[in-house]
Amino acid sequence: MLLCFLGMLLLTSCGEKKEAGVTTIRFVTWKPNQPEAWDEIFRIFHQENPAIMVQAETGPHSSTAFHDLLTQKLKNRSKDADVFLMDVIWTAEFAAAGWAEPLDKVMPQTERDRFIRSAIVANTYDGLLYGIPLFIDSGVLFYRKDLLAKYGFYPPRTWDELVHQARTITAGEAAEAREISGFSGQFKQYEGLVCNMLEYLLGNGGDILSPVSGRAAIAEQPSVDAVRFVRDSIIGGIAPKGVLTYQEPESLDLFLQGRAVFLRSWPYAWEIANDPARSQIAGKVALAKLPHFAGGKSYATLGGWQVGISAFSQKKEAAGIFARFLGSERTQKILALRAGRAPTRTALYTDAEVLAANPHFSDMKEVFLSAYPRPRSPLYPALSNILQRYFSKAISDRNSDIQREAEEATGEIDRLLSLTP
Repeated sequence: MLLCFLGMLLLTSCGEKKEAGVTTIRFVTWKPNQPEAWDEIFRIFHQENPAIMVQAETGPHSSTAFHDLLTQKLKNRSKDADVFLMDVIWTAEFAAAGWAEPLDKVMPQTERDRFIRSAIVANTYDGLLYGIPLFIDSGVLFYRKDLLAKYGFYPPRTWDELVHQARTITAGEAAEAREISGFSGQFKQYEGLVCNMLEYLLGNGGDILSPVSGRAAIAEQPSVDAVRFVRDSIIGGIAPKGVLTYQEPESLDLFLQGRAVFLRSWPYAWEIANDPARSQIAGKVALAKLPHFAGGKSYATLGGWQVGISAFSQKKEAAGIFARFLGSERTQKILALRAGRAPTRTALYTDAEVLAANPHFSDMKEVFLSAYPRPRSPLYPALSNILQRYFSKAISDRNSDIQREAEEATGEIDRLLSLTP
């Protein structure tokens, strides 16, 4: 469905408005959690750029489904996509396919130096910039600080501690006729599952690909043990039965309703969880680094969304103006204040207004700066498909032979990677 943004949305239809001197560009985006933030962004852009009209097409919330929509347009060289949002893992794919326009002129080096370095690196392919980092994501642990205090606990440092705390709290609450689950996260078969599982693997000394050989590492013992822990202690232990169907909205809803002790999610959930109009636990929430396994260290998956320009756009000058505006400090500040999105511009981490609205940004800055990327490859969508199928089967079947499943997935991954030049 096309949504037309022109000032305060005064257009009477979504057809192209034929006005002398007005350039219409099409922006492909996903359904936002906080539409009011985007209303303000569009309003300001039009006020300052009356010669450019932006028509936005809102795609699905799921990054996997949105990827399918966007790639179909780009494969067909569609005129319905001048500017688009893209997940951090798509940059190499879009660049290698010739779908994304290099943005070095739109965002010169002096501007790129103002961003978190890892976000710029993630958007660079073959030495050129193809995406402007809009906001950064990294996995974090949300928890009910009131419940941990009630039972004498501190935020868990290891996954075993988290499981122990979750079991103690849920049993104690059940004795008082209050039903609550121990943990909520994203375990449906989609890209979010890869993000979640990577954090368990890394926290146990494993990985998806070996940093030494570049080959699949999911069949190595640390990785297999981490997956087994998720199957037996998380999915088969402290999480509700429906967690295998949860993406971000479902996992967050359970937490907002006061029905989960712990939640693994992204930073944007902070603003929602502490909004009394949307959350039953406002004021009772805190966050911390994700746990790790004994002898390991905490890792968070690097996420976030970027602004790209179609290589097939016939309105690249106007598209560049809009893309640069979206990546500006002012736009990122709006998203931080109104949507709780973590900025990619480093200056905003010392902005008093941003920190007052998001006090956790100060504590979690190092997590954002050191978030761990998924494999950067033009073949990543195919790699992710293998990983999604493997992880989903391994954690959903209590009788699964995880070692065998991992070895089969390893074979698929290594055959795929052999296709990379």
